[in-house]
Amino acid sequence: MDLPAVLTAFDEQMRRRPVPGPGMRIEVDERVTRTVGTDGSWSTVVWSSVTEGDADEVIAAEIARATGSLEWKLYSHDRPADLSDRLKAAGLRPDPVETVLVADIAELDLPVAEPDGVRLAVVEDEEAVATMLQVHDDVFGPGTTHPSVAEAVRTALPLRPRPIEAVVARAGDIAVSAGRVEFHEGTDFASLWGGGTLPGWRGRGVFRALVGHRALLARDRGFRYLQVDALPTSRPILERMGFHPLAETTPWVI
Repeated sequence: MDLPAVLTAFDEQMRRRPVPGPGMRIEVDERVTRTVGTDGSWSTVVWSSVTEGDADEVIAAEIARATGSLEWKLYSHDRPADLSDRLKAAGLRPDPVETVLVADIAELDLPVAEPDGVRLAVVEDEEAVATMLQVHDDVFGPGTTHPSVAEAVRTALPLRPRPIEAVVARAGDIAVSAGRVEFHEGTDFASLWGGGTLPGWRGRGVFRALVGHRALLARDRGFRYLQVDALPTSRPILERMGFHPLAETTPWVI
């Protein structure tokens, strides 16, 4: 994989000119591109082109215009080099650093076998949406999943093709893992979000199966690359599956 070329495509397709999804709109300015919740409850700066001379002014303007929560998604190759210090000085705080991983779907070993006694299925109704959220609460902590996530999954349910597919893994009647895949139509990329497994079910291949299931959905839709912002807990699993590190990203929030 030509990682510099993939990074260039990622920056242009997923950051500079992203595709709007359910419950969001895209705003492209000269200095920043932001995704904004249609209900005004959140906004995220996903791309920036600022200099030492104007960075502080642009950051202050983003804070002033935000009507809800604000996130500035900073990538390791963004400039100027002291942009993180400027975000901190403006009052934003960093969430844990994540690694942007990418895989060429054609190079992944698919399908991934489901562990014995575990079955994976796409979310098809409101009850399954609630189950997905419960898994996220159990794995990541109550209230850590933004309400816009559930609303986006619900909004996507009647659409064809769906811009988002959520997947739940069950062992019998127990939901043990859940995540979603977002399809960025008109780009080369589909992206994975929210993958998490209950502590008692880790180390059994459930997470790998969840990744593989969503990778198949993306492959069947014709996407070339699969991208995920990985925490240290999931990065080793994903790299063993064939994902490659592309950059680091830190969500700065206020």
